[in-house]
Formats: sequence, C-alpha cells, structure tokens
Amino acid sequence: MLDIRKLRLLRELAHRGTIAAVAEALSYTPSAVSQQLAALEREAGRSLLTRTGRRVSLTPAGAVLVEHTEAILADVERAEAALAVAEAGLSGSVRLGAFPTALRTVVLPAMLEIARTEPDLELTVTEVDPAEVPDRLRGGRLDLALVHEYDNVPSTVGGGIELEPLLDEVVYLASPTPPDEDGTAVVRGHSRSRWIVGNPGTLCHTMAVRTCQSQGFEPRVAHQVDDFATVLRLVAAGAGVALVPQLGATEVPAGVVLTALPMGRRTRIAYRRGSRSQPAFAAVRAELHRAARDLDVMARDSW
Repeated sequence: MLDIRKLRLLRELAHRGTIAAVAEALSYTPSAVSQQLAALEREAGRSLLTRTGRRVSLTPAGAVLVEHTEAILADVERAEAALAVAEAGLSGSVRLGAFPTALRTVVLPAMLEIARTEPDLELTVTEVDPAEVPDRLRGGRLDLALVHEYDNVPSTVGGGIELEPLLDEVVYLASPTPPDEDGTAVVRGHSRSRWIVGNPGTLCHTMAVRTCQSQGFEPRVAHQVDDFATVLRLVAAGAGVALVPQLGATEVPAGVVLTALPMGRRTRIAYRRGSRSQPAFAAVRAELHRAARDLDVMARDSW
C-alpha cells in the first residue's frame, strides 16, 4: 500500500523541483527525502523519478501518481473538516498569511472581530509575499492566505490550492503633478520620469515594468521600495512617480496626485483544496469578506 507521507513528498517534489528544496521546506534532510522517495518507488513497483544533475523530474508514472495524490490529500482535508464540523463551537488555531497592504486594511479588522466573537479561536498572522503562498499552503505552514494578481501579471498557484475572490482594486499612477493625458497614456507621459518600483521578484515590480513596456518604454528606475506608504512619501518629495494599488493608497500625503488607470488588482483567499468547509477556516474567511465589504463602503463614502 502506498504511504501518504511519501506521496506528499512526491507532490512537493513535483512543485519544487529539487530534493534539497523539499527537504528545506519540510524540515527533512536531503538524504531522508531521497530514501523516502526510493521507498515509494519500491511500493509503486516502478520508476517515478528521472534525475538530471541536481534536478529531479517525474516519469509519466510519477506524474500520474502526483495527480492522484492531489485528490487523496484533498479528501484528507475534507475528512478533517467533517470531523471538525461535528464538534461544538470554534477552537484551535488558524495560520493566515497576507501581503502588507491587506494586513492593515483587511486582516487587522477581521482579526479584531474574531477575537471579540470567537475567543477560543486563535488567529495567527504572517506577512508573506503572494509568490511564496502556494508552497507554504501545500507544505502545511499556512492554513489560509491572501494572494493578489494584476491584469498584466496573472498569478499561478499550481495544484492542490483553491482560490476564492475577495476584492478588486483600482491601480493608480501616483505623481507630484496632475497628468495631461487620459487612460494608459498617463503612463506614457512619464517615459522620461524617474520611477519608484517594487523590488525585483515581486508581482508589483513586474506589474510596473510591464505597464511601462506596454507604453513603449523601459522605466528609469530610481528607487526600489515595497512599502507603498513610503512610496507615496517619495512621490510627495519629488523623487519619482509610481504605480500604487488602491489598498496602498489609503493615506495619501499632500503633494501626491492619484490618477486611476484602466487596470486593476484582484485579491483572493487561497487555501488547500478540500479544506473549504473546515469551520475555523470558514469563520476566518467570513470575517475577511466582511472587512473587505466594509472597506469598499468606506471607499465609496470617501468619493
């Protein structure tokens, strides 16, 4: 019979690509991972892996087994959720990951409300870049997470993860002076300006670069900053222009002009496939939705 713990290692290898990465993510030694995968091949009675240097790829049989493993692990999540439904009241802990702008605008209000209404439910929060979320969820280091994608930077979460829409945002050009153009031409009008963008590897960095490229130029990057509050202060100081999503523009300093662009950012709740009906997770998701609705109402009132 196939061992579910070994199957989980094979699934992680399919997503991470190297035995060293699997070992680091799951707190194993590389040799232990190799031994477990070799044992799984013996249990399966066929080769599951092909080794090329340090990288390991799946054989056709290995790919088939990973596909079934995703379904098996989802069924385990459903079984655990069904057991939790049978219990009275909410208790235990939920580990939630979120990116900075969502932490202070959506997660914090939800966290305060959960503490008030469900005192036996412990919500712990970790700041995490959306790019890291899928691996952390699959590896069991998070239970829920908020991820986002831009119109020109779609996200890919891979197998074993489900997504639930939470909120949509406008993306603004933040500049020290009002623009003379409309639409995306606003960006083209700053082809010679200094730009403030996120750090390489982040979705926000990619979004800014691709937006400029779509208007026929490469941004002249002057500063690389991930915190949008700091970005807006730099714009106010005349240090450059930037693209800022709505959640990052809740407090706009004097001297900054925000111009809405015909592009957006979407935030979604991510969780392991099969865990949707887990009562504690459902309670946290419900409060996140409530906080997002309240935020939308406040934004409309400010208009």
